[in-house]
Amino acid sequence: MASPDLNLLVTLDVLLAEGSVARAGRRLRLSASAMSRALARLREATGDPLLVRAGRGLVPTPRAIELRDRVHQLVQDGSEVLRPTAKLDLQRLVRTFSLRTSDGFAETFGPDLMTRIGAAAPGVRLRFMQKPDKDSAPLRDGTVDLETGVVEKSTAPELRVIALFRDRYIGVVRHGHPMSKARMTPERYAAGRHIHVSRDGLDQGPMDEALKVLGLERNVVTIVGGFSTALGLARASDLIATVPERHTGNLRAGMHRFPLPISLPEFTVSLLWHPRLDADPAHRWLRRQVQEVCEVTR
Repeated sequence: MASPDLNLLVTLDVLLAEGSVARAGRRLRLSASAMSRALARLREATGDPLLVRAGRGLVPTPRAIELRDRVHQLVQDGSEVLRPTAKLDLQRLVRTFSLRTSDGFAETFGPDLMTRIGAAAPGVRLRFMQKPDKDSAPLRDGTVDLETGVVEKSTAPELRVIALFRDRYIGVVRHGHPMSKARMTPERYAAGRHIHVSRDGLDQGPMDEALKVLGLERNVVTIVGGFSTALGLARASDLIATVPERHTGNLRAGMHRFPLPISLPEFTVSLLWHPRLDADPAHRWLRRQVQEVCEVTR
């Protein structure tokens, strides 16, 4: 069975609205013969005469009357699909976005981000979700709208990515800690009592590899899954936390930070999303808000 010619829907919509082949032809800029051929094709496709002679004019059949509103709506919906999206009205936008982030992002960047969103789009709600792994599936299946993190080889290649900021690891101890009163050396750092942060529960990381080159080893007394936990422990003890500087800005309030005595490479924190949302106006607006907040929050 041949596929129907959907272009005929536009012709049918105009014919049923005008009730006249001549007037429909003028609206569609078609000749009388072309309109007559189109009506013949519509009659064949629907199995109904649609418009029949009544005196000097035409009247719709019951089938035509039944189809009139449905056809008009179909044409309107099709026109909306093929028309550029209307200008985004932020004051009327009602939507919940899910943002999956690493530990500390919401605490550091969330307050300014929510202030911006609340002022511009009061109907928008942001759901911060924990990031227990680097699986790209939540972005692919639409569970998550945006994600922050470091792009790695395992990151899905189709994802869209934009850099947010550069970050580096620093050491953090409580206010008044002995480590805050003298120059930090690799030996002094390694001899302290450390909190190791590992989402996967591993007992070593890049810092341990760097110290090993110097023949040193950290005294790791506890392993935690996130930076906020590490800083909470360090704030209430003599333990040392090694955390990203910008990522944990608000979490470190009132604590002493120091540059690591071992050189570790800086890294880029990026914003990631699935390409199906690339052209969505509301999503594009939210991405811009996240980017601008990360640029100004120090």
